[in-house]
Formats: sequence, structure tokens, C-alpha cells
Amino acid sequence: MSHRPYRDIDRRISRKIMVGKVAVGGDAPISVQTMTNTLTADAAGTIRQIRQAEMAGVDIVRVSCPDEESTAALKEIVAEVTVPVVADIHFHYKRAIEAAEAGAACLRINPGNIGSDARVREVVKAAKDYGCSMRIGVNAGSLERDLLERYGEPCPEAMVESALRHARILEDNDFREFKISVKASDVFLAVAAYQQLAEACDYPLHLGITEAGGLRTGTVKSSIGMGMLLWSGIGDTIRVSLSADPVEEVKVGFDILKSLNLRHRGVNIISCPSCARQQFQVINTVELLEKRLEHITTPMTVSVIGCVVNGPGEARETDIGITGGGRGTHMVYVAGLPDHKIKDEQLVDHLVGLIEEKAAEIDAERAEAEAAATRPVPALAAG
Repeated sequence: MSHRPYRDIDRRISRKIMVGKVAVGGDAPISVQTMTNTLTADAAGTIRQIRQAEMAGVDIVRVSCPDEESTAALKEIVAEVTVPVVADIHFHYKRAIEAAEAGAACLRINPGNIGSDARVREVVKAAKDYGCSMRIGVNAGSLERDLLERYGEPCPEAMVESALRHARILEDNDFREFKISVKASDVFLAVAAYQQLAEACDYPLHLGITEAGGLRTGTVKSSIGMGMLLWSGIGDTIRVSLSADPVEEVKVGFDILKSLNLRHRGVNIISCPSCARQQFQVINTVELLEKRLEHITTPMTVSVIGCVVNGPGEARETDIGITGGGRGTHMVYVAGLPDHKIKDEQLVDHLVGLIEEKAAEIDAERAEAEAAATRPVPALAAG
């Protein structure tokens, strides 16, 4: 397929930090995060929820650590999961130190909120000693009192000033392994704050529209706000904040990145909304395919179109496609070309099988290419 420059997104240049084994910023892929909604002190329940998020492909998981029982459970949690764990700390500096000691990969903390300079130094020392990065997390709903008094209300300027104030505290303590977020539930406020912050520093930025709402409304708000920022090249890691299962946050996060060609994971289904022209039940077919293809992580595209108006054109751009035909017989496309026909009753099972085979083929080709790239080049025989 020819290069299409209108699809290019020039990402903002930022420094790179490590959150455990995951690189954030620089040339690293944009990572997807979520947060548990269990009681962290319930280690078994929290581990179970993190493992479910891992199966969905999450890169980083945040857990709240409001008390000593939570940080005590953190050590067991970190040991039982594979993704880096971020400890969410609010005001108590001792919780941050305990979390670092327990193996947290990152501390979400605003250093200006935890008290004296001595306390900040203790937290920074713990982060350095245990290899933690940090996230400065500014939220429009909890800005410092002096900023609210000066600006009158939460605004982009106040949020950016808060973020840079906290950043200077860490810089003054010779600590630069941090990322920053400036979240708000108002899309306009959040986007404007991130745009200003992106101009003011080169630290990696964690994107989010905080407290976005339920699954449908929160997905829409997050997609609009984060989509605008990502499209303009801003953002190094994202979290979709939903009043829903954390797994849904992960799925939406990957779908946002996938829609912008920023990152691909799993099957991207292109489907029509269906109308009177459809020759099979498109909506039901897509629902079944989405459920049965969740186990596939290989990036690939599948088109499911109910009639021949747009079907062949969409199929030309996808790995596998199906277009509705007459008398319950439909055309299957492979690599953009018409390949064979199937009947209604075979449709879903047949497509799942084809997609699984194609995924295995893509994986094998990738593995062979990687192996070839690492093979030593044979020495030339002496002439």
C-alpha cells in the first residue's frame, strides 16, 4: 500500500523515562494504562483484576494506596503480576516511601502536597533507591488554594502553573524521572491545559479526561479530548477514566490509538451500520466476531459489509473481508481480492477460522523476519 502522508502524526519530542520495564516518552510507543477499583488491601481481588487487565493488553496499572494496609498489600500484588504497578499517593509521604519499598514502579504524587522540604527529600531518596519514577498528577478539582484565589477558578494557566511548580520541586532535588498530567472532566479545559503544558516543558505527558463518566459517555468524552491531543502529537501514555470495568478502559484506550494509526493491537473490524440492502445480519455478526476474536493480539484489519455498494472497496484495504451477496451466499476477500464464497450458516465460524489462520501467518512471518535480522552475516571466503 502506498505511503499516505495525511495519516502521519508528528509526535511531540519528549524525554524518555521508565515505568518499571515500560518506556514512556521519547520514541516509545504510547502506553495504555488503567486503574483498579478494588480495595488495594484485598490483595487477591486486586491481583485478579490486574490479571484481567493484563489479558486485555494493558501496559501499566495504577492502584490507590490511601493507608498502610494498602501499601502492605502492594508487595504481594507486585510479585504476582507482570505489568508495572503505579502507587497512587495523595498527601501522606510515608505511604510513598512504603510503596517504593514494596516494589511500585512509579509513584503518582504531587510533591508540593506532602509537606516540608525534608519530607520531599525522603520521598525522592526512596524513589531513587528503589528505582521508581513519578507522575505529577494535577487535577482541576484539587488545585492549590493560592492558585484558585489568584485565578478565580480552575483554568489552563492555573493547572500548568501547578504542574510546573511541582516539577521544579523535583528538579531542585535532582530528580527528573517523572511524567506529568493535567486532567479535568471538562474536555475544553483539559485539552487547553495539555496544549499549554506541551509548549512549556519536554517531560512525557500522561493524558486523561478525568471522571469522564460511564462506558458510553466516558468513551465519547475521552475520545474527543485525547483524540484531539494525540492527533496533534501530544501524549506519551493514556488512561481512559470510566465508571466501568478497568478492562473496558484498556479496550477503549487501544481503540483510540488504533483509530489514529498510533498503535495496533488485535483485530480492527470495519463494519457498516447495516440497512435494507444488507444480505446478512451485520450487527449480530460483528458482535459475535468481536467476542470470539478477543484472544487475537496480532494487528490486522477485517471488513464486514452487508452489501456490494461499499463492500468490495472496503475489502480491498483489509486483510480479510466479507461482502453480502444474494440468496444467502457471500463473497470472502483475502488480501483485498475476491477469493471464495460462503453460505449464511458458515459465516461466523468460517471468518473466525480464516482470521486465526491469517494471524498465525503474520506472526510466523514476523518471527522469521526478526530471526533473520539477528542471524550473523557469514564471513566472505578468502580469495
